[in-house]
Amino acid sequence: MTEQSTEGDRKTRITVLVALAANLLIAVAKAVGGLIAASPALLSEAAHSVADSLNEVFLLAALRRSRKPADPKHPFGYGKERFFWSLLAAVGIFVMGGCFSFFQSFEAFTSGGGQEESRTGYVAGLVVLGVALVAEGTSLVRAVLQVRSQPGDGIGSDPALRTVLAEDSTAVAGVLFAAAGMTLHMVTGRIEWEAGASLVIGLLLVYVAYGLGRSARDQLIGEADPKLRHDIQQLLEAQDEIDYVAALHTMRLGTDSTLVAARIDLTPGIDSERFELASERIKRAVRERWPEADQVFLDVVEAPQGVRG
Repeated sequence: MTEQSTEGDRKTRITVLVALAANLLIAVAKAVGGLIAASPALLSEAAHSVADSLNEVFLLAALRRSRKPADPKHPFGYGKERFFWSLLAAVGIFVMGGCFSFFQSFEAFTSGGGQEESRTGYVAGLVVLGVALVAEGTSLVRAVLQVRSQPGDGIGSDPALRTVLAEDSTAVAGVLFAAAGMTLHMVTGRIEWEAGASLVIGLLLVYVAYGLGRSARDQLIGEADPKLRHDIQQLLEAQDEIDYVAALHTMRLGTDSTLVAARIDLTPGIDSERFELASERIKRAVRERWPEADQVFLDVVEAPQGVRG
């Protein structure tokens, strides 16, 4: 574990804790406001915040468990724990947030607005949403600042940070949709506006859950890094001891760990002792240039007929 990755994890943990604290407070406020105002949009947002709070607990578990050192049972470490817990967070967004929002929308559409609405309750609900917007916006700003402070495409390599950013962005959008639905309901007296807002919130949550889940799935089943593969192949082909690179595969093992496996054909006349020295030099060069490529394997094979240079 590098010093840079440890510092990155510390910042991500703080970002997750900020999001968790905001969501817990907001979830209670939204639930109380939603019950007082009998607002399906506000209750949908309460479910959204509860789902986000549970997901932040998953992400904290991911940050802790993914840093466990390698052992005989897991020789490549526990880096993929982060992808697993991020997948659970995506499922939580879909089940707890999206499905409950769909239920609230359906119930509002079928009820026909028969329940007595309290104007005072709706004003209180809108105030709750205003406070929620400030809290969610603060959490979102912190997540965005952390992403911008990371080198390269920092958000793409850290599923925990990506999930927090997606949750906070969705939360801000959800608050705006809920506020619009409640305001139009209060002005027109038609509950369809709030039912529609709940439906949009549900669709938004399902879309975000699908995107996060697909990304976590790809990483769990062994996602490659095409750019890293291309760059390493160029380095290998430039070595005097390597005549031909028959195959080169990469697989992410964690946010800062990647497996690199290459099948190479040696230049004619290379003896085993010289290859061992060259192999160690090449592996060291790869790790120094790409610190995340911490698992490098070279396998000597015969080049196909007519390929040898």
